[in-house]
Amino acid sequence: MSADYAKRRQSLRALVAEQSAESGVDALLITDLLNIRYLTGFTGSNAALLVDVSDSQAAEDNTIICTDGRYLTQVAEQVPDLRAEIDRASANRLLELAAGAGTLGYESHVVTVDQYRRFADLFDGDLVRTPGRVEELRMVKDDHEVELLREACAAADVALADLIGGGGIRPDRTEREVARELEFLMLERGADGIAFETIVATGANSAIPHHRPTDAVLAAGDFVKLDFGAMVGGYHSDMTRTYVLGSASDWHRDVYDLVARSQAAGRAALKPGMPVADVDAASRSVIEDAGFGDLFLHGLGHGVGLEIHEAPGIGKAGTGTLLCGAAVTVEPGVYFSGRGGVRIEDTLVVREQDPELLTLTSKDLTVL
Repeated sequence: MSADYAKRRQSLRALVAEQSAESGVDALLITDLLNIRYLTGFTGSNAALLVDVSDSQAAEDNTIICTDGRYLTQVAEQVPDLRAEIDRASANRLLELAAGAGTLGYESHVVTVDQYRRFADLFDGDLVRTPGRVEELRMVKDDHEVELLREACAAADVALADLIGGGGIRPDRTEREVARELEFLMLERGADGIAFETIVATGANSAIPHHRPTDAVLAAGDFVKLDFGAMVGGYHSDMTRTYVLGSASDWHRDVYDLVARSQAAGRAALKPGMPVADVDAASRSVIEDAGFGDLFLHGLGHGVGLEIHEAPGIGKAGTGTLLCGAAVTVEPGVYFSGRGGVRIEDTLVVREQDPELLTLTSKDLTVL
């Protein structure tokens, strides 16, 4: 993996060179822990990273990670290819070492005002805002990242199959009971953790997009919506499936069919170079044409990776275009307040041809 991280750091240098010609940034101070993990593999809770972004052959030798004494062994194991400094005040130590850098970029989107003032006191060169550089790289997943996403999605798929196969979604159980069993099964089926708090919403609660499980009891005639994900190697999966308990009425079938057609249209629009707002429109128009556009209450989807919600955002006001290799969700929904709602969500990777579907659980209307 060391070679993969070194390649990511080189990509960062190329990006900074392309975007920072006028400011002439000599080095970047990375303080966001997820960005440090992405660039080095380090998973400790305290670290900073100084990246020499010059095009010199010594750029890697001048790139330094700093953490504290708790992680002395861990940093040596996880980041064997970089010089490591040990200091509790990790960012401060790297600022001292960057004294001759000239112009230093910092992650202004995560640095507080107080932190910036401290940086300015410690660094005698120019400090330049460089927000979102690493996040821009993180939008496109490499082969190792996609494999971790596949494993996370597989753990969620298998856990849901086991939950259903064991009769875990049935009348007289509570939302909270179903959610906790599903989370346990994901851990049993290979997940390192859950991607986010599992949503189980029954009956009228299924019309609340981000309902938190309660002691509400599942009942025949209900929609039951499950939005959940597993985490493997730091990478998150995200999937929503909506079921009917007991028997499905014409209303259940009509609403479900509408959302399923919307979701299929959104998946089909996932093409490299497609404006994200157009992807949203492709899915949303199906629901709007049916007269229920005001019941689609959120954006179509989002990027997923080291964070459960990351760039790109796919919605009406979204900017930019899809990149080949981006991992995203497609999750339209229709919500009838006080009655019930449907959301169908997959995690996919944008490819040159058709997107790669990572969440494989059937999307056919299923009555349990």
